Amino acid sequence: MSKLEQLLSQYAAYHLDHKNILTHFVGIPLIVFSIMCLTARAGFHFSGFEITLALVLIIVSCVYYLKLDLWFGCIMLLLFSAVYPLALKIAGFGLAAWLMLSIGIFVVGWVFQFVGHFYEKKKPAFLDDLVGLIIGPLFVLAEAIFMMGFRQELQQRILEQARKQRAAMDTKPVQI
Repeated sequence: MSKLEQLLSQYAAYHLDHKNILTHFVGIPLIVFSIMCLTARAGFHFSGFEITLALVLIIVSCVYYLKLDLWFGCIMLLLFSAVYPLALKIAGFGLAAWLMLSIGIFVVGWVFQFVGHFYEKKKPAFLDDLVGLIIGPLFVLAEAIFMMGFRQELQQRILEQARKQRAAMDTKPVQI
């Protein structure tokens, strides 16, 4: 099993309910975008270029995604590149407007996440493993690709492993 399959199946084990997956199509992009907005304000100029914390996070994330899977990494890079200018625009707003909009988007994104996990009856994956925070966006992309009918063999391997992991989780006693 590849590292990509391992990470996506581990994440998918917390996300087997279709309603939960659908809420993640809204929640995760909102959360990622809000983080871009919040971090796009911090930066410096270097040789005529503005280097923001958001740009650094995009580059680091995409290098990680590219290492996991070339196609998913390239698509993620395109998606991040498409929304980064909007994040920069929002970061250019006055302090109050920037914070209210960025934090508002963040909160709405998390509301969608928790509604989805209500349907799933499972806590979010990152509560057990912080890697889930960076895998979440990749999971949403992979699910979109799968829904379009691409990479079906990968989807089947991930689902098979996720169901096994979920069954193991469900047999463990609840810890309080």
